[in-house]
Amino acid sequence: MTVCAVGTTHPLAFAGLAFSMLALAADGVRPVCVVAGVSAQDAERVRAREAVSPHAIAEQFASLRDAGVAAFHVGALVSAEAVRAVADGVARYPGVPVVVDPVLAASGGDALAGPAAVEALRERLLPRATVVTPNLAEAAALLEMRVVDAATMEDAALRLVALGAHAALVKGGHLAGEAVDVLAAGGTLRRYGATRLPHSLRGTGDLLAATLAAELARGSALETAVVRARERVRRAIAAGVPFAGSRVAPLPFG
Repeated sequence: MTVCAVGTTHPLAFAGLAFSMLALAADGVRPVCVVAGVSAQDAERVRAREAVSPHAIAEQFASLRDAGVAAFHVGALVSAEAVRAVADGVARYPGVPVVVDPVLAASGGDALAGPAAVEALRERLLPRATVVTPNLAEAAALLEMRVVDAATMEDAALRLVALGAHAALVKGGHLAGEAVDVLAAGGTLRRYGATRLPHSLRGTGDLLAATLAAELARGSALETAVVRARERVRRAIAAGVPFAGSRVAPLPFG
Protein backbone atom coordinates (compact mmCIF):
# COMPACT_ATOMS: atom_id res chain seq x y z
CA MET A 1 0.00 0.00 0.00
CA THR A 2 1.49 3.33 -1.09
CA VAL A 3 0.51 6.84 0.02
CA CYS A 4 2.06 9.98 -1.46
CA ALA A 5 2.85 12.92 0.81
CA VAL A 6 2.82 16.26 -1.02
CA GLY A 7 4.02 19.49 0.55
CA THR A 8 6.91 21.45 1.99
CA THR A 9 10.00 20.27 3.82
CA HIS A 10 10.71 21.05 7.50
CA PRO A 11 14.35 20.63 8.56
CA LEU A 12 13.47 19.41 12.07
CA ALA A 13 10.56 17.17 10.95
CA PHE A 14 8.23 18.70 13.54
CA ALA A 15 5.74 18.77 10.64
CA GLY A 16 5.85 18.82 6.86
CA LEU A 17 6.96 16.13 4.44
CA ALA A 18 9.41 14.28 6.66
CA PHE A 19 6.89 14.09 9.52
CA SER A 20 4.15 12.88 7.17
CA MET A 21 6.36 10.17 5.71
CA LEU A 22 7.37 8.96 9.18
CA ALA A 23 3.72 8.88 10.21
CA LEU A 24 2.78 6.89 7.13
CA ALA A 25 5.63 4.42 7.57
CA ALA A 26 4.71 3.90 11.23
CA ASP A 27 1.16 3.16 10.08
CA GLY A 28 2.38 0.31 7.88
CA VAL A 29 2.14 1.90 4.44
CA ARG A 30 4.88 2.81 2.00
CA PRO A 31 5.41 6.59 1.78
CA VAL A 32 6.46 8.33 -1.42
CA CYS A 33 6.54 12.08 -1.90
CA VAL A 34 6.25 15.14 -4.10
CA VAL A 35 8.32 18.07 -2.84
CA ALA A 36 6.37 21.25 -3.64
CA GLY A 37 8.27 23.62 -1.36
CA VAL A 38 11.30 23.98 0.89
CA SER A 39 11.33 25.76 4.24
CA ALA A 40 13.97 26.72 6.78
CA GLN A 41 12.30 26.54 10.19
CA ASP A 42 13.45 26.01 13.73
CA ALA A 43 11.41 25.65 16.91
CA GLU A 44 10.61 29.38 16.97
CA ARG A 45 10.21 30.81 13.48
CA VAL A 46 10.20 30.36 9.72
CA ARG A 47 13.55 31.61 8.44
CA ALA A 48 12.86 31.09 4.74
CA ARG A 49 10.40 29.38 2.42
CA GLU A 50 10.49 28.81 -1.30
CA ALA A 51 8.23 26.96 -3.72
CA VAL A 52 9.52 24.34 -6.14
CA SER A 53 8.88 25.22 -9.79
CA PRO A 54 5.56 24.07 -11.30
CA HIS A 55 7.52 22.09 -13.92
CA ALA A 56 9.44 20.16 -11.25
CA ILE A 57 6.22 19.48 -9.35
CA ALA A 58 4.54 18.21 -12.52
CA GLU A 59 7.46 15.92 -13.32
CA GLN A 60 7.42 14.47 -9.80
CA PHE A 61 3.74 13.58 -10.23
CA ALA A 62 4.56 12.00 -13.59
CA SER A 63 7.27 9.94 -11.89
CA LEU A 64 4.65 8.35 -9.63
CA ARG A 65 2.94 6.70 -12.59
CA ASP A 66 4.04 3.17 -11.64
CA ALA A 67 4.14 3.62 -7.85
CA GLY A 68 0.60 2.38 -7.23
CA VAL A 69 -0.37 5.43 -5.17
CA ALA A 70 -3.59 4.64 -3.29
CA ALA A 71 -4.05 8.06 -1.62
CA PHE A 72 -2.50 11.53 -1.42
CA HIS A 73 -1.85 13.62 1.69
CA VAL A 74 -1.35 17.27 0.69
CA GLY A 75 0.14 19.55 3.33
CA ALA A 76 1.68 23.02 3.32
CA LEU A 77 2.04 24.75 -0.06
CA VAL A 78 3.83 28.09 -0.10
CA SER A 79 2.81 29.71 -3.40
CA ALA A 80 -0.21 29.97 -5.66
CA GLU A 81 1.82 28.45 -8.50
CA ALA A 82 2.66 25.43 -6.34
CA VAL A 83 -0.99 25.02 -5.36
CA ARG A 84 -2.09 25.04 -8.99
CA ALA A 85 0.64 22.56 -9.97
CA VAL A 86 -0.38 20.21 -7.17
CA ALA A 87 -4.05 20.48 -8.12
CA ASP A 88 -3.13 19.55 -11.70
CA GLY A 89 -0.90 16.75 -10.40
CA VAL A 90 -3.52 14.98 -8.30
CA ALA A 91 -5.97 15.36 -11.19
CA ARG A 92 -3.75 12.93 -13.11
CA TYR A 93 -4.87 10.21 -10.70
CA PRO A 94 -8.67 10.12 -10.90
CA GLY A 95 -10.36 8.05 -8.22
CA VAL A 96 -7.39 8.25 -5.83
CA PRO A 97 -8.43 9.84 -2.48
CA VAL A 98 -6.88 13.25 -1.71
CA VAL A 99 -6.62 14.50 1.87
CA VAL A 100 -5.91 18.24 1.87
CA ASP A 101 -4.51 19.68 5.10
CA PRO A 102 -4.37 23.41 4.28
CA VAL A 103 -1.45 24.39 6.50
CA LEU A 104 -1.19 28.18 6.25
CA ALA A 105 1.15 28.96 9.16
CA ALA A 106 3.87 27.34 11.23
CA SER A 107 3.25 26.40 14.86
CA GLY A 108 4.90 29.63 15.98
CA GLY A 109 2.45 31.67 13.89
CA ASP A 110 4.70 32.66 10.98
CA ALA A 111 2.88 32.55 7.64
CA LEU A 112 3.69 29.81 5.16
CA ALA A 113 1.07 30.74 2.54
CA GLY A 114 0.11 34.24 1.42
CA PRO A 115 -3.25 35.52 0.15
CA ALA A 116 -2.65 34.36 -3.43
CA ALA A 117 -1.91 30.81 -2.25
CA VAL A 118 -5.03 30.84 -0.07
CA GLU A 119 -7.12 31.91 -3.05
CA ALA A 120 -5.60 29.16 -5.21
CA LEU A 121 -6.32 26.61 -2.47
CA ARG A 122 -9.92 27.74 -2.38
CA GLU A 123 -10.42 27.78 -6.15
CA ARG A 124 -8.18 25.00 -7.48
CA LEU A 125 -7.35 22.45 -4.77
CA LEU A 126 -10.51 22.26 -2.65
CA PRO A 127 -12.52 20.88 -5.59
CA ARG A 128 -9.97 18.02 -5.80
CA ALA A 129 -10.23 17.14 -2.08
CA THR A 130 -11.82 13.95 -0.88
CA VAL A 131 -11.65 15.59 2.54
CA VAL A 132 -10.15 18.90 3.67
CA THR A 133 -8.96 19.16 7.29
CA PRO A 134 -8.50 22.79 8.41
CA ASN A 135 -8.14 23.96 11.98
CA LEU A 136 -10.13 26.97 13.17
CA ALA A 137 -7.72 29.60 11.83
CA GLU A 138 -7.31 27.85 8.49
CA ALA A 139 -11.06 27.49 8.00
CA ALA A 140 -11.49 31.17 8.87
CA ALA A 141 -8.84 32.20 6.34
CA LEU A 142 -10.20 30.01 3.55
CA LEU A 143 -13.76 31.25 4.09
CA GLU A 144 -13.10 34.80 5.32
CA MET A 145 -15.36 34.28 8.34
CA ARG A 146 -15.04 33.85 12.10
CA VAL A 147 -14.81 30.22 13.22
CA VAL A 148 -14.88 30.23 17.01
CA ASP A 149 -17.26 27.53 18.28
CA ALA A 150 -19.03 24.32 17.27
CA ALA A 151 -21.85 26.19 15.52
CA THR A 152 -19.53 28.24 13.31
CA MET A 153 -17.44 25.10 12.71
CA GLU A 154 -20.52 23.41 11.29
CA ASP A 155 -21.22 26.41 9.08
CA ALA A 156 -17.59 26.42 7.90
CA ALA A 157 -17.62 22.70 7.12
CA LEU A 158 -20.76 23.08 4.99
CA ARG A 159 -19.28 26.08 3.18
CA LEU A 160 -16.08 24.17 2.38
CA VAL A 161 -18.16 21.41 0.83
CA ALA A 162 -20.10 24.04 -1.12
CA LEU A 163 -16.76 25.25 -2.52
CA GLY A 164 -16.19 21.80 -4.01
CA ALA A 165 -14.59 19.57 -1.37
CA HIS A 166 -16.24 16.16 -1.16
CA ALA A 167 -16.08 16.39 2.63
CA ALA A 168 -14.68 18.74 5.29
CA LEU A 169 -13.38 17.95 8.77
CA VAL A 170 -12.98 21.18 10.76
CA LYS A 171 -10.71 20.58 13.75
CA GLY A 172 -11.49 22.20 17.08
CA GLY A 173 -8.31 21.45 18.95
CA HIS A 174 -7.88 25.14 19.79
CA LEU A 175 -11.36 25.53 21.29
CA ALA A 176 -11.67 26.12 24.99
CA GLY A 177 -13.14 23.19 26.88
CA GLU A 178 -14.12 19.97 25.13
CA ALA A 179 -12.17 19.05 22.00
CA VAL A 180 -14.73 18.95 19.17
CA ASP A 181 -14.23 18.20 15.47
CA VAL A 182 -16.99 18.63 12.88
CA LEU A 183 -17.38 16.54 9.72
CA ALA A 184 -19.58 17.56 6.79
CA ALA A 185 -20.01 14.77 4.25
CA GLY A 186 -22.79 13.38 2.13
CA GLY A 187 -25.18 16.18 3.05
CA THR A 188 -24.91 15.46 6.78
CA LEU A 189 -23.04 16.94 9.74
CA ARG A 190 -21.43 14.99 12.56
CA ARG A 191 -19.71 16.22 15.70
CA TYR A 192 -16.88 14.24 17.32
CA GLY A 193 -16.33 15.23 20.93
CA ALA A 194 -13.82 14.11 23.53
CA THR A 195 -12.48 15.32 26.85
CA ARG A 196 -9.38 17.43 26.46
CA LEU A 197 -6.13 15.70 27.39
CA PRO A 198 -3.81 17.61 29.76
CA HIS A 199 -0.94 17.60 27.27
CA SER A 200 0.05 19.22 23.99
CA LEU A 201 2.04 17.87 21.06
CA ARG A 202 3.33 19.34 17.82
CA GLY A 203 2.45 17.75 14.50
CA THR A 204 -1.01 16.49 15.43
CA GLY A 205 -2.63 18.02 12.34
CA ASP A 206 -0.16 16.26 10.05
CA LEU A 207 -0.59 13.04 12.03
CA LEU A 208 -4.36 13.15 11.65
CA ALA A 209 -4.27 13.93 7.91
CA ALA A 210 -1.62 11.30 7.16
CA THR A 211 -3.62 8.69 9.07
CA LEU A 212 -6.77 9.65 7.19
CA ALA A 213 -4.89 9.16 3.91
CA ALA A 214 -3.59 5.76 5.02
CA GLU A 215 -7.06 4.62 6.05
CA LEU A 216 -8.65 5.81 2.81
CA ALA A 217 -5.88 4.03 0.88
CA ARG A 218 -6.90 0.81 2.65
CA GLY A 219 -10.48 1.33 1.54
CA SER A 220 -11.93 2.47 4.87
CA ALA A 221 -15.12 4.52 4.76
CA LEU A 222 -14.55 8.20 5.53
CA GLU A 223 -16.28 8.16 8.93
CA THR A 224 -14.31 5.06 9.94
CA ALA A 225 -11.11 6.76 8.80
CA VAL A 226 -11.94 9.85 10.88
CA VAL A 227 -12.59 7.80 14.02
CA ARG A 228 -9.32 5.87 13.63
CA ALA A 229 -7.32 9.00 12.87
CA ARG A 230 -8.70 10.83 15.91
CA GLU A 231 -7.93 7.81 18.10
CA ARG A 232 -4.34 7.74 16.86
CA VAL A 233 -3.89 11.43 17.59
CA ARG A 234 -5.30 11.01 21.10
CA ARG A 235 -2.92 8.11 21.79
CA ALA A 236 -0.03 10.26 20.62
CA ILE A 237 -1.02 13.22 22.79
CA ALA A 238 -1.54 11.00 25.85
CA ALA A 239 1.88 9.37 25.38
CA GLY A 240 3.65 12.61 24.45
CA VAL A 241 5.20 11.06 21.33
CA PRO A 242 3.85 11.29 17.76
CA PHE A 243 3.69 7.62 16.80
CA ALA A 244 2.61 5.91 20.04
CA GLY A 245 0.82 2.63 19.49
CA SER A 246 1.25 2.76 15.72
CA ARG A 247 1.35 -0.35 13.57
CA VAL A 248 4.74 -0.91 12.02
CA ALA A 249 5.28 -3.17 9.02
CA PRO A 250 8.24 -3.93 6.72
CA LEU A 251 8.20 -1.50 3.79
CA PRO A 252 8.79 -2.72 0.21
CA PHE A 253 11.48 -0.24 -0.76
CA GLY A 254 13.68 -2.78 -2.56
